[in-house]
Amino acid sequence: MKKLNLIIAFLFICIISNAQNTEWTVTSSAVKFKIKNAGFMVDGELGGLEAKINFDAAKSFSNSIEASVDVKTINTDSEGRDKHIKKEEYFSADKFPKINLSATTFAKQADGSFKGFFKLTIKGVTKDVVIPFTFTEKENNAVITGSFKINRRDYGVGDKSLILSDNVTINIEIKTVKK
Repeated sequence: MKKLNLIIAFLFICIISNAQNTEWTVTSSAVKFKIKNAGFMVDGELGGLEAKINFDAAKSFSNSIEASVDVKTINTDSEGRDKHIKKEEYFSADKFPKINLSATTFAKQADGSFKGFFKLTIKGVTKDVVIPFTFTEKENNAVITGSFKINRRDYGVGDKSLILSDNVTINIEIKTVKK
């Protein structure tokens, strides 16, 4: 019986050690958003992306992505607007300096793309979001691209407005290299 338990323990350790997925280091990133304001589309971006990416497209287990961006880097090509949306009414950048995204569950789609099931935290409010994305790997490099929509008011970003849309489209591109 002891021998059987020892064999089972050894197999379990082997499985766990092989479950470690590839770590990726971010080499460049773009986190962009679009929102309609007063009838016009406003484009913006956030910088300072930090991420911990463990991902193997061939495996359906042990993948994880954790990322954050720096709210103070928000750029809409309008210094006045950027200053305004960093204030309490919108992003409250001094109190909540990071937007965080975290996932550990992924589903591979028939076309080879993925759906990531993430927790998105903005202004201390965490909501579930599903982000469809592609993971394109070539040699020691990979690119992750995805796009999704959120309702800004779900996170307490601004009040109800007749001229500012509630819906925001977020586009992400992350270039990585194997660690």
